Amino acid sequence: MASYPTTPKVGIGIVLIKNNEVLLARRGKPPGAGLWSLPGGKQELGETAEEAARRELLEETGLECGKLVLVGHADSIHRDAQGRIEYHYTILDFAARYVGGEAVAGDDVREVAWARPDEFDNYKLREDARRMIETAFRLA
Repeated sequence: MASYPTTPKVGIGIVLIKNNEVLLARRGKPPGAGLWSLPGGKQELGETAEEAARRELLEETGLECGKLVLVGHADSIHRDAQGRIEYHYTILDFAARYVGGEAVAGDDVREVAWARPDEFDNYKLREDARRMIETAFRLA
């Protein structure tokens, strides 16, 4: 279902690192349903960006993370066939190290996978996700 917003929404993404792997999530809902990306979701009113990152990670994957480091932002703007803006998110991406939990798909996610950088082509990751992951490995 399209949202056709009147203003952009804040989205949160998490680059969760465990050894030399990153957690990926296959989206279950639009925009991007069926595509692999970083786990994350919408920031809620009254919630800090870091609180949203931790909540979304737990809800979508069952995992917990350590210290969060802001690695960058991405713009996700989706238009319908008539050119109207169907979805518009400004996504803040955080990097963190895995600290606990068992990876399971939950909430808006179809499945999760731990992937090494040399496997990213198998997941058809968008360029902005790859850029965030590269930065995260340097900072986290």
